[in-house]
Amino acid sequence: MIGHRFSEFKLSEESGKNKFDELLNIFQQLLLMTSGDVSQAMSWMNQLDRQYKLTDDQYGIGDFFDDLKRKGYITEENEEGQVMMTPKSERSIRKSALEEIFGKLKRSKSGGNHRTPYTGVGDELSSDVRNFQFGDSLEQISMTESIKNAQINHGAEDFYLLENDLEVVDKEQKTSTATVLMIDISHSMILYGEDRITPAKKVALAMAELIKTKYPKDMLDIIVFGNDAWQIQIKDLPYLEVGPYHTNTVAGLELAMDLLRRRKTKNKQIFMITDGKPTCLKEGIKYYKNSFGLDRKIVSKTLTLAAQCRRLEIPITTFMIASDPYLKQFVQEFTRVNNGRAYYSNLKGLGGFVLEDFQRNRRKNLK
Repeated sequence: MIGHRFSEFKLSEESGKNKFDELLNIFQQLLLMTSGDVSQAMSWMNQLDRQYKLTDDQYGIGDFFDDLKRKGYITEENEEGQVMMTPKSERSIRKSALEEIFGKLKRSKSGGNHRTPYTGVGDELSSDVRNFQFGDSLEQISMTESIKNAQINHGAEDFYLLENDLEVVDKEQKTSTATVLMIDISHSMILYGEDRITPAKKVALAMAELIKTKYPKDMLDIIVFGNDAWQIQIKDLPYLEVGPYHTNTVAGLELAMDLLRRRKTKNKQIFMITDGKPTCLKEGIKYYKNSFGLDRKIVSKTLTLAAQCRRLEIPITTFMIASDPYLKQFVQEFTRVNNGRAYYSNLKGLGGFVLEDFQRNRRKNLK
């Protein structure tokens, strides 16, 4: 299995990176696959080295392991005495995921804010120039354009400036967006010989790093859902594992709505990455489960929450990593009720779809 997966992220032999950086890229991929288990990742590194000759006589896997410790990516200084990732390693994985998933995205020079299609008094000058209007501030006046207008309108010999000569540079309003990313961790995310949870984690890591670096005024909450739903921190993502769970989409949506309800920004959105149908509800302390097809009771509750999100102007973008016709039919109904969007994505296309809708939805609700 590991040999097959390695072919997906193996670096080019013509890469200009040094040996440590090449091995670090592979090691970080393996850490995601092993949910942060450094020992297992190193064991797989040895297997890959024997099969693909990653190292040579001058620099071996043992040298790489020593460099990981020396450069602060792993540590054995903990109560258990186990080899563990460090915060530096977690940050590096986020940056690596950002480059892999959203690598073509240009860096923002503005320090990280969303632009809206509306102009007026804001934080940053735009390239648009218009006639002066009552209420415009003096610092918005374009003196060059205004003086040019005065010379054209009144002549250069007897210079004077009227209100009709003034032109101003518009400013772009800024807004922040609150996003909740829901990740399905039910058992089906690793069934049928396909690892679906690792790409989902990569997308979450890339989104987290994107927002931290490009849109620092934005808010990102990450929740996982199986039989129940709970919130996790960004630092928890590399260690995320699939459990022996059913799919309680209702619990995930309820938690997402609760988190967004606390956010004061206008723009709110939910991204849901899942590969299966909702199969579980919690009623009091008991679980109502049905994995045999689409359960009417579970579906009805799920659609009710989709409608509630629509009334609250919270679009839900669903990324369904499955192609069963009856599941597509459910997602289509869910999307229609919410007035959101849906993608039936393969794993390789997932990151591009997430970025596209993230950028679209951050402007969608502005009035």
